[in-house]
Amino acid sequence: MKKLINCIAIPLAMVLLPAMALAIEGKLTIVTSYPPDTTNTVKKAFEARYPNVQVEMLKKKTSAGIKYLQETASNNTSDMFWASAPDAFEVLKGDNLLQKYKVKVTGIPEKVGAFPIHDPEGYYKGFAASGYGIMWNTRYLKAKKLPVPNSWADLAKPVYHGHVGMSAPSRSGTTHLTVETVLQGEGWENGWALWKRIAGNFKTVTERSFGVPDGVNSGQFGLGVVIDFFGLSSQASGFPVDFLYPPVTTLVPANIAIVKDALNPEAAAAFIEFLLSVEGQEVLLDPKIRRLPVNPDTYAKAPADFPNPFKDKSIGAAVKFDLMLSKNRYNVINSMFDVMITYRLDELRAATKAIQQAEAKLAGKSNAQAKKLIQQAHELVNALPITESKAGEKGFNSIFKKKRKKATTKVTGRQAEVEQEWDSQVKANYARAKDLAEQAASLL
Repeated sequence: MKKLINCIAIPLAMVLLPAMALAIEGKLTIVTSYPPDTTNTVKKAFEARYPNVQVEMLKKKTSAGIKYLQETASNNTSDMFWASAPDAFEVLKGDNLLQKYKVKVTGIPEKVGAFPIHDPEGYYKGFAASGYGIMWNTRYLKAKKLPVPNSWADLAKPVYHGHVGMSAPSRSGTTHLTVETVLQGEGWENGWALWKRIAGNFKTVTERSFGVPDGVNSGQFGLGVVIDFFGLSSQASGFPVDFLYPPVTTLVPANIAIVKDALNPEAAAAFIEFLLSVEGQEVLLDPKIRRLPVNPDTYAKAPADFPNPFKDKSIGAAVKFDLMLSKNRYNVINSMFDVMITYRLDELRAATKAIQQAEAKLAGKSNAQAKKLIQQAHELVNALPITESKAGEKGFNSIFKKKRKKATTKVTGRQAEVEQEWDSQVKANYARAKDLAEQAASLL
């Protein structure tokens, strides 16, 4: 009897589906940086709505996804690009690798915070809002007697040394946006100085962006720099974690676009419409996803404590994110972070620890020579290989084509020369800073 009911129910469900949904069919290939919890959940909901479409998620880091679409452009096999970073979409748009699409769904505001939800030129669409902040393991902090942070600057405090995790911007588009947000919010020199002070407290730089929430959830380290949905979804899934937006953060849309010469443009259009529909927006509230919908009406079905950027105007209000500024120095920022932090982490941690110990000894004492040595150590750590104006030069940005997955990854040409020059300077500065801090400590 059960089999009979199933036999009747399935064809009946097919009949009840709108004719348009049944008419759309074939394979839909989506290049995406999102983790399985997001992609699998949305894929399942979309395929239930469009049973004749088979969705293939081609998982790649954001930077690797950009490169893949660039390299396969002459013989494209992809339909869509789905990621968080709007500057990544700007790169693809600039390369003429996206195609325009006009959304049919209504009710989506023009902006979230100060940022347009959809690309004004029509090449990519925002389907969720994204903010950047700090998540922490509540049990870990309690066990280690660590305070709850309230700002980025808090993560630079000596008490957090060895307790913080983060991915590198070259490995994660969302991490890149976080780094860029602080640089824009604090200024070029102060922003980099802050990132170096925070990085001096790192336990690790993870291979992928979702390695950060995994590390916090499991207690491998206590605190992580993440995009908001990592913290919110972990919390909703029952992990002992919490999340906050620091005052200096921004709110930008997570995006999706149809690739130029897509093999299945009808299914790609349907996927966009589904994501922006009431049905698709509600999927974002799934505990495994927990992204901020761009349809304000969806928040009526959200948990009581769920962030609502359309009501809480303080989220992301401090930084008016400059997308073109970010785009024009995208590759430079990634390379600078890797050279100064990712692949010199041991040296940076050692210099940071020495400075922290010297400052602890100096506290409450008056020693002009020690104070001067500590200041010199800070200046050496904070030193930058290039100016902000240099970083934004189009020709200079184009030098940095190769993404290094590890320190030993071979780069060639002008990129290799520049990065080697930077590395020599950084290595010498960190070693000298450590020596000066130790000298200062010996005077106290």
